[in-house]
Amino acid sequence: MSNNVTLIGNLVEDPELRFTPSGVAMAKIRLAVNRRWRGQDGEWQEDTSFFNGTLWREQAETAAESLQKGTRVIVVGRLEQRSWETPEGEKRSVVEVAIDEIGPSLRWATATVNKTQRSDDWASRPGSSPAPAPTPRDDYGPDEAPF
Repeated sequence: MSNNVTLIGNLVEDPELRFTPSGVAMAKIRLAVNRRWRGQDGEWQEDTSFFNGTLWREQAETAAESLQKGTRVIVVGRLEQRSWETPEGEKRSVVEVAIDEIGPSLRWATATVNKTQRSDDWASRPGSSPAPAPTPRDDYGPDEAPF
């Protein structure tokens, strides 16, 4: 059973970057997802749902640097429920998105992509050599184009 979700919406506020006591980066986002449909009477109806999400490590830092309030984003992640009890003894719970991927939507915007150096990059390991370059193909089919 899977609980993967894809959400497309606008950031309600700038990503909030924090660090755990051990120094791991974490960013919280709040996303507004709008839904619009035509009702039985032919009139447009609209509804907005709000979701909280969490990003970790380099992705958290990159999102905090790159995204801001109002940015339309595409989020892919998993739904997770957290439960706790308040000091007054009241039980609370919330459903949040554990974000695997986030990026700007290009439906009504443009973006410039700058690749970042990964901390676990294979080439940066001592004694490693980079992966060999792929061999170019010359057997493209009639519906394929090399790129």
